[in-house]
Amino acid sequence: MAKEIIGDINLDMLAEFSQAHGISGNEKEVSRVMKKWMTPYADEIFYDNLGSIIGLQKGHKDGVKLMIAGHMDEIGFIVREIDANGFIRMLPVGGWWGHVLPSQSLVVTTNDGKRYQGVVGSSAPHGLSKEVKEKVIAPMDLFLDLGVDNAQEVYDLGIRIGDMITPDTKFTVMNNPNYLMGKAWDDRLCAAMVVDVMRLLKEEDHHCHIYGVGTVQEEVGLRGARTTTHLIHPDIAIALDVTTSMDTPSDQGINGLGKGVVLSVMDAGIIANKNFLKEMEQICEDLGLDINYDMMTVGGTDADNIHKTYDGVVCMTLSIPTRYMHSHRLIIHRKDYWQTVQLMAEFARRLTPQLLQKLKG
Repeated sequence: MAKEIIGDINLDMLAEFSQAHGISGNEKEVSRVMKKWMTPYADEIFYDNLGSIIGLQKGHKDGVKLMIAGHMDEIGFIVREIDANGFIRMLPVGGWWGHVLPSQSLVVTTNDGKRYQGVVGSSAPHGLSKEVKEKVIAPMDLFLDLGVDNAQEVYDLGIRIGDMITPDTKFTVMNNPNYLMGKAWDDRLCAAMVVDVMRLLKEEDHHCHIYGVGTVQEEVGLRGARTTTHLIHPDIAIALDVTTSMDTPSDQGINGLGKGVVLSVMDAGIIANKNFLKEMEQICEDLGLDINYDMMTVGGTDADNIHKTYDGVVCMTLSIPTRYMHSHRLIIHRKDYWQTVQLMAEFARRLTPQLLQKLKG
């Protein structure tokens, strides 16, 4: 029996977001993808000086400024060293666990945009001691094999110290078509959701001004969140980010794929505005959306910097469960994506100066 496919989701858009290459500090390719898909729904598009992209969809003259942000950068590496035999030592950009890397394919992008595939070196298990077999290799100790004779061949390709290295992963619709696999769902998935909220509201007479934001350098310190918030000076903000899906044999907990909206109560850097949280709960009930909760004691999102800007910004995070976060291949569910987009769109419809004052309490 064929599965019902959930949500009005453009898979071509998701594929472009996922397959674009852009670690922290190198997000230009991703921002161009976001600009392409956001342009039909934005009245203005502009950037901050770090490279974050902002699309404004205007509301009424006295409308509240609503910022919805998803970060564009992905975790990856930069070329740290090229040894005499042509092997590349890598510097991690963002958090990697050594277990997920050996024998995986990575892509080096040169300064002029050329791409070269390599494989992360590994050892055959034959003859390895028990101690070595059970040890997790630190990412700094790994190397990339480009399949060349020596360092000169690497230089002849145009590869230099500081070049970007990213996972080599193709977007895939899984065997149940509601499950989608790709790289960089953290947080390209949410950047795409920003576009979809603006798409749903483009032809509507909403009161608020919607600032759809793709931030940079989240994985290395939430940097784009700070600069874009200073540029926009929003009245209220939603940060979108992924969270660990606790529904696999190795990760067990409450939240999992396909359960719908996840409201983030707190993380290591923010406690959600309580009135905002209650308003989102009410909208979920009104629309018949599922309600789940996320509470992280380690890690954070762009909301951590957004809410502390100026004299404070009413803010919270919406979380999207993701399997295998911070690896080459992540899996998400269409229901979680689509219900969260519906929630944000309805909140934007309801957002007036009066509601903002109520949320400020």
